Amino acid sequence: MTSSTPTVVLVHGAFADSSSWNGVVARLLRDGYPVVAVANPLRSLAGDARLLRDVLDDIDGPVVVAGHSYGGSVLSEAADGHPRVRALVFVASFLLEEGESTGDLAGKFPGNELGGALRPVPVQGADGTVDDLYIQQERFGPVFAADLPAGTAALMAVTQRPILAGALAAAATRAAWKRIPSWTLITRQDLAVPAEAQRYMAERASSHAVEVDASHAVTVSRPDAVADLIVEAARATSGDRGEGRLA
Repeated sequence: MTSSTPTVVLVHGAFADSSSWNGVVARLLRDGYPVVAVANPLRSLAGDARLLRDVLDDIDGPVVVAGHSYGGSVLSEAADGHPRVRALVFVASFLLEEGESTGDLAGKFPGNELGGALRPVPVQGADGTVDDLYIQQERFGPVFAADLPAGTAALMAVTQRPILAGALAAAATRAAWKRIPSWTLITRQDLAVPAEAQRYMAERASSHAVEVDASHAVTVSRPDAVADLIVEAARATSGDRGEGRLA
């Protein structure tokens, strides 16, 4: 790889952690890409985006940012206007317009079974009691990870990271996909972000879309498909500063 080889920054979404990218990371490292898997706090859209922006600022050279699920909301907020970000990759993810929230798009089309599977846990926030959201452990496999072995899904259910409800309700203030080329991996068997919603967002963004038969947990069940799309985005924008969207 050369000095123009981008660093790939991976942003996990709600109910997951950075280890959900392990299979993707292994493939990217084998292909010679430097990789950073960010620990997304899942506390607020603005705060999560500020942390990711700090990570991006600390990386020398070109960057490709990939986000899963709510991680896409965060990366689009954080990467907008960043001079070193070449490409965005949205994986079973959200491509929010300014003024939209993750929750708005999650419920825009039928097929979302995630809302009914959530368990709120009241926790103390800066301004009073707020809800930390978990997926009910017995619903995690069927709703989030239906194409994974039952044992793997059970472990993910136990180790899931909760997200504050306010993070899902917060409206985007930026949309990096308007100015940076993007790729989208659409998961046809997704019960958390229905495929129809993913197609709607990808088409609206003129994103380069690829579809796979996978659940929402595609980074775990189909890591090679995810890595393939990231590599495609990296190669397609080689030598490009990411200042304009590809047709």
